[in-house]
Amino acid sequence: MCGIVGLFLKDKALEPELGGLIAQMLVKMTDRGPDSAGFAVYRDGEAGKVKLSIRGEASDEVAKTLSQALGAPVTCEARNSHLVVTVAQDQEAAARAWLAAERPDLVVIGAGRRIELYKEIGLPADVAKRFDLAGMSGSHAIGHTRMATESAVTTDGAHPFSTGPDQCLVHNGSLSNHRSLRRMLEPKGIRFATDNDSEVAAGYLSWKLRDGASLAGALEDSLNDLDGFFTFVIGTENGFAVLRDPIACKPAVMAETDQYVAFGSEYRVLSDLPGISGAHVFEPEPARVYAWERA
Repeated sequence: MCGIVGLFLKDKALEPELGGLIAQMLVKMTDRGPDSAGFAVYRDGEAGKVKLSIRGEASDEVAKTLSQALGAPVTCEARNSHLVVTVAQDQEAAARAWLAAERPDLVVIGAGRRIELYKEIGLPADVAKRFDLAGMSGSHAIGHTRMATESAVTTDGAHPFSTGPDQCLVHNGSLSNHRSLRRMLEPKGIRFATDNDSEVAAGYLSWKLRDGASLAGALEDSLNDLDGFFTFVIGTENGFAVLRDPIACKPAVMAETDQYVAFGSEYRVLSDLPGISGAHVFEPEPARVYAWERA
């Protein structure tokens, strides 16, 4: 099971509505994944700054203490059980080291100039409400509702998974060679926080992108290197992509208009989007990469 949603806006006029649209899409996937839910939203960012998406109960006092430790300004936005801490790009490593040493209860689950990532155990409607997803604006977002198969029902096991800057992935399916891939990727500097097979897929794509592959190229390579059943939706700082394995046994449907590209595990996810009656609605073909990017 599991449900995937994604929305990539071509029309900037729709950006204030992104959170509300992706929230209603996420909730419609509840019966495909009632265990936990998560989402990544690509919002405005500052040049030379990095946002750290952090899971764990904390207050604004974290920003003050971290700022003192770094000797530089730090901003912090708290949303329920998560924080988004913004630091200078050249101080990201120092900020991560401070968090690991002084606040090991706080876990960095994503980082980048624009990405903000949130996930928790619970029904999708409850998770979306906890983090006020409907109040978020942005250019694109992806989300996931989980029915656990390969690992336990934990917040760590919830999607999206992010292993590279401004990169994240949601997955419906299971990989049969994720352990061998993990052994190959770890010596290359790709770090994993869980035993989840989907995190390995995210790490594989991050490795490819780090070594210079385009998003489309990395996904094409994955068709040869990943074994199993999968439908992926991937987010990068300016991009959005979809890939199904060559058998394509996991459901998927897409819609494209002049204003947006949308993805859902089922059509009902798309049914209330603006202008859907005039959209090009289609089932993505097996083993074909679909990718969009903003300039």
